[in-house]
Amino acid sequence: MYIRNKQEKEALNISIRANIYKYGNLDSQESLLWLGYLIVDKVILYVDGACSGNPGPGGWGVLLQYRGTEKELSGAEPNTTNNQMELKAAIEGLRALKRSCKVEVYTDSEYVKNGITTWIHDWRKRNWRNAAKKPVKNQELWQELDALTKEHEIEWHWVKGHSGHPLNDRVDELARRAIEQLPGDNR
Repeated sequence: MYIRNKQEKEALNISIRANIYKYGNLDSQESLLWLGYLIVDKVILYVDGACSGNPGPGGWGVLLQYRGTEKELSGAEPNTTNNQMELKAAIEGLRALKRSCKVEVYTDSEYVKNGITTWIHDWRKRNWRNAAKKPVKNQELWQELDALTKEHEIEWHWVKGHSGHPLNDRVDELARRAIEQLPGDNR
């Protein structure tokens, strides 16, 4: 069971307290079952995009970490922008998740982090227009990311790019290798 919001968490806490009162401790099978619902799986995502020229050929990389296992994902497009690849990395990372869960996303893109945590609220209110009343750039990607975030409980973190952070450097390398694998005319 995934706890989606504070109300569900509080209802579950009340049920657990009632079971503790009823059975006197958490040793009973029923109380342990309720306690099991509190254990929420967490997935860690490191995401990055890269572009060779802007616009130009671009790639994205994702590292998923879950319960001690890791999975790498990457892809590339022949004509794109760095911001589009940063968004694509976050989208593909979230899309890879098989069910709703708690997620921590680490990105070196302030554009992605600020966009999804702050700016998007105003964009929605303004019918996907920015403060200058112009259409939001990369609107389709933002809308896709917005829809995916509704399926999970996500904490977004910014890390400084190209600063020696090993996992951020790893996804940057995945994105760059994906560009290199594009057919010769598209690199």
